[in-house]
Amino acid sequence: MTYDQFISDVVQAVEAIGAGIMIVGGLWALIDYAVSVVRSDTRHDAYRQLRQRLGRAILLGLEILIVGDIVRTIIVDPTFESVAVLGMIVIIRIVLSFSLEVEIDGVWPWNLWRLEPQKGKDRPPSS
Repeated sequence: MTYDQFISDVVQAVEAIGAGIMIVGGLWALIDYAVSVVRSDTRHDAYRQLRQRLGRAILLGLEILIVGDIVRTIIVDPTFESVAVLGMIVIIRIVLSFSLEVEIDGVWPWNLWRLEPQKGKDRPPSS
Protein backbone atom coordinates (compact mmCIF):
# COMPACT_ATOMS: atom_id res chain seq x y z
CA MET A 1 0.00 0.00 0.00
CA THR A 2 1.38 3.38 -1.00
CA TYR A 3 1.14 6.60 0.96
CA ASP A 4 -1.46 8.05 -1.45
CA GLN A 5 -3.61 4.92 -1.16
CA PHE A 6 -3.40 5.08 2.63
CA ILE A 7 -4.41 8.75 2.70
CA SER A 8 -7.25 8.04 0.24
CA ASP A 9 -8.49 5.30 2.56
CA VAL A 10 -8.27 7.65 5.56
CA VAL A 11 -10.21 10.32 3.64
CA GLN A 12 -12.88 7.77 2.73
CA ALA A 13 -13.14 6.77 6.40
CA VAL A 14 -13.49 10.43 7.44
CA GLU A 15 -16.20 10.94 4.81
CA ALA A 16 -17.99 7.80 5.99
CA ILE A 17 -17.89 9.11 9.56
CA GLY A 18 -19.33 12.46 8.44
CA ALA A 19 -22.13 10.78 6.51
CA GLY A 20 -22.73 8.39 9.40
CA ILE A 21 -23.08 11.27 11.83
CA MET A 22 -25.71 12.87 9.61
CA ILE A 23 -27.60 9.59 9.19
CA VAL A 24 -27.46 8.47 12.83
CA GLY A 25 -28.10 12.00 14.11
CA GLY A 26 -31.07 12.37 11.77
CA LEU A 27 -32.53 9.03 12.82
CA TRP A 28 -32.00 9.86 16.47
CA ALA A 29 -33.74 13.22 15.99
CA LEU A 30 -36.68 11.56 14.24
CA ILE A 31 -37.03 8.87 16.92
CA ASP A 32 -36.88 11.49 19.67
CA TYR A 33 -39.49 13.52 17.78
CA ALA A 34 -41.82 10.51 17.58
CA VAL A 35 -41.41 9.86 21.31
CA SER A 36 -42.07 13.54 22.08
CA VAL A 37 -45.22 13.58 19.96
CA VAL A 38 -46.58 10.52 21.74
CA ARG A 39 -45.87 12.03 25.17
CA SER A 40 -48.39 14.72 25.90
CA ASP A 41 -46.15 16.78 28.19
CA THR A 42 -43.46 17.44 25.52
CA ARG A 43 -45.60 17.60 22.38
CA HIS A 44 -45.72 21.40 22.11
CA ASP A 45 -41.94 21.74 21.73
CA ALA A 46 -41.26 18.60 19.64
CA TYR A 47 -41.09 20.15 16.18
CA ARG A 48 -38.67 22.89 17.22
CA GLN A 49 -36.41 20.33 18.88
CA LEU A 50 -36.55 18.11 15.78
CA ARG A 51 -35.37 20.97 13.59
CA GLN A 52 -32.62 21.89 16.01
CA ARG A 53 -31.34 18.32 16.34
CA LEU A 54 -31.47 17.69 12.60
CA GLY A 55 -29.61 20.93 11.99
CA ARG A 56 -26.93 20.06 14.53
CA ALA A 57 -26.42 16.59 13.03
CA ILE A 58 -26.09 18.06 9.54
CA LEU A 59 -23.69 20.78 10.73
CA LEU A 60 -21.41 18.31 12.48
CA GLY A 61 -21.45 15.96 9.49
CA LEU A 62 -20.63 18.82 7.10
CA GLU A 63 -17.72 19.96 9.23
CA ILE A 64 -16.23 16.48 9.20
CA LEU A 65 -16.76 16.18 5.44
CA ILE A 66 -14.86 19.45 5.00
CA VAL A 67 -11.92 17.89 6.85
CA GLY A 68 -11.93 15.01 4.36
CA ASP A 69 -12.08 17.41 1.41
CA ILE A 70 -9.18 19.46 2.74
CA VAL A 71 -6.98 16.43 3.34
CA ARG A 72 -7.79 15.01 -0.09
CA THR A 73 -7.01 18.29 -1.83
CA ILE A 74 -3.81 19.05 0.05
CA ILE A 75 -2.29 15.56 0.16
CA VAL A 76 -3.84 13.35 -2.52
CA ASP A 77 -4.59 15.68 -5.43
CA PRO A 78 -2.84 19.04 -5.01
CA THR A 79 -3.68 20.60 -8.39
CA PHE A 80 -4.98 24.09 -9.07
CA GLU A 81 -8.27 22.62 -10.28
CA SER A 82 -8.75 20.55 -7.12
CA VAL A 83 -7.95 23.57 -4.94
CA ALA A 84 -10.53 25.64 -6.86
CA VAL A 85 -13.12 22.88 -6.44
CA LEU A 86 -12.29 22.66 -2.72
CA GLY A 87 -12.74 26.42 -2.41
CA MET A 88 -16.18 26.23 -4.00
CA ILE A 89 -17.16 23.27 -1.80
CA VAL A 90 -16.01 25.07 1.34
CA ILE A 91 -17.91 28.24 0.37
CA ILE A 92 -21.09 26.25 -0.29
CA ARG A 93 -20.74 24.40 3.01
CA ILE A 94 -20.07 27.64 4.89
CA VAL A 95 -23.26 29.13 3.48
CA LEU A 96 -25.13 25.96 4.44
CA SER A 97 -23.62 26.08 7.92
CA PHE A 98 -24.63 29.71 8.45
CA SER A 99 -28.14 28.96 7.16
CA LEU A 100 -28.47 26.01 9.51
CA GLU A 101 -27.12 28.01 12.45
CA VAL A 102 -29.75 30.66 11.82
CA GLU A 103 -32.43 27.95 11.55
CA ILE A 104 -31.32 26.35 14.81
CA ASP A 105 -30.79 29.46 16.92
CA GLY A 106 -32.98 32.02 15.19
CA VAL A 107 -30.19 34.60 15.01
CA TRP A 108 -26.90 35.04 13.17
CA PRO A 109 -23.98 33.34 14.93
CA TRP A 110 -22.38 36.68 15.83
CA ASN A 111 -25.60 37.76 17.57
CA LEU A 112 -25.90 34.75 19.87
CA TRP A 113 -24.88 36.86 22.85
CA ARG A 114 -28.17 38.73 22.48
CA LEU A 115 -30.23 35.60 23.15
CA GLU A 116 -28.97 35.01 26.67
CA PRO A 117 -26.96 37.87 28.11
CA GLN A 118 -24.63 36.45 30.70
CA LYS A 119 -23.12 38.12 33.71
CA GLY A 120 -19.50 39.03 33.76
CA LYS A 121 -16.88 39.00 31.06
CA ASP A 122 -18.93 37.22 28.35
CA ARG A 123 -21.24 40.20 28.11
CA PRO A 124 -20.18 42.89 25.64
CA PRO A 125 -19.42 46.29 27.15
CA SER A 126 -22.30 48.72 27.22
CA SER A 127 -21.98 51.92 25.20
